Amino acid sequence: MARAAAVTSPTPRPAPLGDRSEAVLSRLQLLVTRKLDGLLQGDYAGLLPGPGSEAGESREYRPGDDVRRMDWPVTARTTTAHVRRTVADRELETWLALDLSASLDFGTGQWLKREVVVAAAAAITHLTVRGGNRIGAVIGTGGGASTPARRWRAGPPPAGPGVLTRLPARSGRKEAQGLLRAVAGTAIQPGRGDLGALVDMLNRPPRRRGVAVVVSDFLAPVEQWARPMRKLRVRHDVLAIEVVDPRELELPDVGVLPVVDPESGELHEVQTADPRLRQRYAAAAAAQRATIAAALRGAGAAHLRLRTDRDWLLDMVRFVAAQRHARTRGTTR
Repeated sequence: MARAAAVTSPTPRPAPLGDRSEAVLSRLQLLVTRKLDGLLQGDYAGLLPGPGSEAGESREYRPGDDVRRMDWPVTARTTTAHVRRTVADRELETWLALDLSASLDFGTGQWLKREVVVAAAAAITHLTVRGGNRIGAVIGTGGGASTPARRWRAGPPPAGPGVLTRLPARSGRKEAQGLLRAVAGTAIQPGRGDLGALVDMLNRPPRRRGVAVVVSDFLAPVEQWARPMRKLRVRHDVLAIEVVDPRELELPDVGVLPVVDPESGELHEVQTADPRLRQRYAAAAAAQRATIAAALRGAGAAHLRLRTDRDWLLDMVRFVAAQRHARTRGTTR
């Protein structure tokens, strides 16, 4: 399955997010505050519980659990492996890895994928930056080299490490708003980025245990980012937020459709009236998403999928509620 291509269309595109970031962030803050504060009441309304040092209850061991948390006395009494849960620290450090490569500058639903990334960052920040918690971010964009559109078989696309930016972790709402403004004002660059290098920025330098959130469409080759994700899970609770557009899952029947890869500039004309082509595309897209989900599951990351044609905030609320419900029943993810 090739990287999702952007559909070329004469429809006017919305103004760049950076040009209207203040208005967008103000609206997001009101929306997130009203919905999340109303639906996610509790002592600690976070996307993930976060690690802690205070001992909590025990539960049965499941593959993927940290063996260092084994509760040996309970295991000996019940003859069934148990692990000791810990109570989340109130002063939690959360790091965001935000993929703003060129493939995110695309969307055929209510939002661009880039806008969903910024919205997810705003929601995570709201849920995290309270009680003295600190939040920081690393941002990845394309390589910055302009690439003219060319035919599909013109040669391999250029590769590069991309542009990586680190925003230090700080506490306080004012600092969190500054972080969101920096994210919203980041210009998407042409060229391919490196999702693996972006995730690896959260591994260096080593930090105390906390929460790491990776927001991307995960369309980079799985072998590029799977190992850094597994390495990240060794020290942190990891949440992977996958941003998807419906045109990346299936093609509409609209005749000949010119499409272009936003990262490499490769151009191709697709005859979408062919039902067999649409079926092959849908099957390849489903297989690609299954591979991504399997890699995230193998890395031990919680997985949340947000779509540009759905209410992303409602999907996030359902995910948080499911996480909290699973923790009360002694299960996770």
